[in-house]
Amino acid sequence: MSPATNQRLREEEERVIDRPAIGSRAPACTWQPIERPGLRLRLSRDWLAAQGLVSAALMEDLVAAVPWRSDTIRLFGRTHVQPRLMCWMADPGCRYRYSGRSQAIDPWHPLVDQLRDRLSRLAGCRFNSVLLNLYRHGDDAMGWHADDEPELDDTAPIASLSLGCRRSLRFRPRSRPDPERVALELGEGDLLLMDSPTQRHWLHGLPRRRRVAGARLNLTFRVVRPAASATGAAVTGAGR
Repeated sequence: MSPATNQRLREEEERVIDRPAIGSRAPACTWQPIERPGLRLRLSRDWLAAQGLVSAALMEDLVAAVPWRSDTIRLFGRTHVQPRLMCWMADPGCRYRYSGRSQAIDPWHPLVDQLRDRLSRLAGCRFNSVLLNLYRHGDDAMGWHADDEPELDDTAPIASLSLGCRRSLRFRPRSRPDPERVALELGEGDLLLMDSPTQRHWLHGLPRRRRVAGARLNLTFRVVRPAASATGAAVTGAGR
């Protein structure tokens, strides 16, 4: 990237003010920062274990209890079944729209709501929605995308919690045809915070890994702007 572009990205990052934590104390957490021009990530390995929670047990409970859906999308005039299962949990009014279809809002599962409270204290913002994606095996995947819809609060981090089998979450900048890439192997209770301005300048995706037989469950907690929530405006996007 040019010096001028790097300077602009640094200025955008500096405009994002650190938010105070909600509550008296945030859960203990050790962060590994991962930064490139326009990319700001914070990774906490085995975050769930540090909270005294068992990743495998939590995943088993959620896989059994969550009302999973398999949706279709239209690409290039053809209908395809999405290669994963999904569920959208949110406060009232936080609707989700993906590939031209509105997703039903499911109520917060008690375990997911408890995670929401802990992560909100940690991130210093009140998450009001979460997208759950269940990748049943290595053929389930997610293409390149950014969670940059106008209804989302772009100053708030997106908290991505991974359970189950480790998979490679990859990042690449939008600006170059043959860009550098960042790959993170995530699973078993790893927590990733994607801070602003990451979504404006980088794409991310989860490629197929055919030799993987195990399942992966990902929860991405987001903040929908109050105005969007009040009007029931749709949120579009994908998640991880």
